[in-house]
Parts: sequence; C-alpha cells; structure tokens
Amino acid sequence: MAGGFAESGADLELVGISKRFPGFTAIEELDLTIPAGSFFALLGPSGCGKTTTLRLIAGLEEPTTGRIYLGGKDVTDTKTYRRPVNTVFQSYALFPHMSVIDNVAFGLRRRGIREARALAHEALKLVELDHVAARRPAQLSGGQQQRVALARAVVNRPALLLLDEPLGALDLKLRRQMQIELKVIQGDVGLTFLHVTHDQEEAMTMADTVAVMNKGRIEQMGAPEELYELPKTVFVANFLGQSNLFTGPVVSSGKDSIVVDIGGRKLEVPRERAQRHAGEVTIGVRPEKLQLHGAEPKAAAGTNVLGPGRVTDVSFSGVSTQYQIAIPGLGTVSLFAQNRDVGAVLREGAEVWVSWDVAHGFGVADDPADGPRFDPDDDTRSIAVQRREKLEAELEGA
Repeated sequence: MAGGFAESGADLELVGISKRFPGFTAIEELDLTIPAGSFFALLGPSGCGKTTTLRLIAGLEEPTTGRIYLGGKDVTDTKTYRRPVNTVFQSYALFPHMSVIDNVAFGLRRRGIREARALAHEALKLVELDHVAARRPAQLSGGQQQRVALARAVVNRPALLLLDEPLGALDLKLRRQMQIELKVIQGDVGLTFLHVTHDQEEAMTMADTVAVMNKGRIEQMGAPEELYELPKTVFVANFLGQSNLFTGPVVSSGKDSIVVDIGGRKLEVPRERAQRHAGEVTIGVRPEKLQLHGAEPKAAAGTNVLGPGRVTDVSFSGVSTQYQIAIPGLGTVSLFAQNRDVGAVLREGAEVWVSWDVAHGFGVADDPADGPRFDPDDDTRSIAVQRREKLEAELEGA
C-alpha cells in the first residue's frame, strides 16, 4: 500500500473524529487537515486528547465516529502494519542486541527490500551517524539513540511520520539542539511530520503550524507567531507562555479600538485584535510587553497605564527578571524585564506603575459567563471513586 504514496509524504485528513471511553470523552468531533510535506505540531497538556489522536492515526485505536484519510485514501479500517505511517517514540525502542545499521535496516529487510543496508547507510548519513553504524545502541548517547530511531523511521519513506514526545528524555541543551536538527531533517527529506508534545517551546521552534488542543478539541490553530501574539481563548493565552488577563465591560467601541473598564481603569484594545466587541469581555497582554516605571508616567495616546502597585516578588531567570506586582482592585500582574543592567532594577515593596502599547493588547473569544465544557468528574480518577462508592453502597445494602 505504501507504494501508492509520493516520496514527499501525504496529506492527512481527520473528518468528524470522536473517541469515547467508558465514562469520559477523549476526543469530540475533531476535524483536521495537515498538508503533505508540512511539519505540524499537536500541542496540549496531559489528558487533552493529543496522544489518543496520534494512536488513532497510527491505527492503535479505533475511532468511535469519523474517518481518517492519508493521501486521499481512507485508512480508518486499515491495520496498523499496513498503514504507511511510522512513529518515533520518546523511549526510542531500539533493539539492544542489534547494531545501529541493523536497527535502521530492520523494517526494510522485513519488507524484502534488497538494498536495505545501502538505504540504511543513507539514512544514517542524513542524521550524521553513519560513523557509528557498527555500534550497539547502549554505546550511544541519548541524543544519538534518538537520531537512530529517527533514521529507522525515515528510511521506510512513510507517508506520515508521527513524533510522540521524541525529545522528552533528553536534557535541556541537547533537546534544543535536536529541535533545530529535526527541523533541518524534515526539510531535507520532505516527509509529513506530525509532532505530538506538551512542550510549548518545542512546538513553536520546529513546526510550521501548531494546533493547541484542550479537552478533546482544537482551541486554535495557526503559525506559532500568530498563536502567541494573538491568542483567541483564555486557554491558549495561558498555555502558550504567560498572559496578564483582565475582565470587564466594554464602555465604548470605535472604528479602530474598544475601551474596557477594568476596576475603574479604562484600557484600550485594537478592534482587530479583539474577538468580542461588546458586553463583558476578557482582554490581555503578555508580560514582556509591559514597561516598568518607578513614578507615574504621563498619559499618552496609544498607551495603557496601570498603577500604582507594589512589587511582591522578584525572580531572576538569566535573560530577564520577572516581577510580580500587586495592583489594588486588579490582583497580581506579571512583568518580564530584559536584563540590560546588573541585578534587579527594583526590589520587593517598591511602588511602581506599568504601561504598554495599545497595539500589544488582545481580546479573547471566551464569554466570562461560560462554564466548563465537560463536567469536572469526567477524569478516570473520579470515575474510579464513583465506582468504589457505588460498590461500597451496594455492599452496605446487602
């Protein structure tokens, strides 16, 4: 079947996919299209449904409803081993008793391909590891093992390559190095990559397109910069980095901007960057967009100002210093200041004001009155507790 797909990979389409387990819904009505040859990241916290989605695509789970198409072909009912899909796992899953070259050539030999060894050497050259072809996996570093696992997957020329948290076992420095290398490799081989991760930096560094998933649905999808600079929901605003969020009524709405009353303070947001323009709304600004002032700044058009407030915490993180500022009636505001000077600019207890350019604000689509999408007892732990309590009640009744 794999021979029917182009070497550049194939597009993936999920249509009306849902997956329900006893007591909870993992995915509900998911529609997703990934173009051939793209590097796509599915990003979300644990339990959001991203790994279930990957398992459905790989054929390790069956959807409750919906269809899965690869290169325009329906593979929903196709067995796992017949799908033109390969997966790179966090654990690498290399055969310890085989040499590196035999690990990479294993799948080709099972398919009866005569040039298996030559093709395996080509794949190892791609990941710059052909010089360790005769070694065993235990003789390699974690980063080298990860690249061998990638070579073993790529050598089969799958229509789709699934990356399941592939860098999770690496240390921070090596993980960042591999992020760059994976992006380069994907560009060289031209395959369709679907990367599943909970690491925001990892997704934004490597992927052309990122889909943020939450409770079985895609909250927002787009280029990494678009999602970060203009989040459309509270979840995306808080999951991709940090955000200062404020809720209040819209008191005026013009052609270019809206003005929101936040605890008696008037904050302006560009109309094109706000998802809602009337009623009770939630607006936000990223911590690194804020400017810190030791005295009240003069009012100026195109600038929002909050204060006075008190610095309650100062955290040095290397490239920046994070300030937590308590503003009466508004709560705590986070501010990141780039470290241009030695030491913190201000200490705990200092009276400060913050300001930001109106153009940097955003407004999300959430209705502040909306409740949670699912009942809070839909997780497996709660289900287990409910079953135990039911059983105990039955035993007492007996």
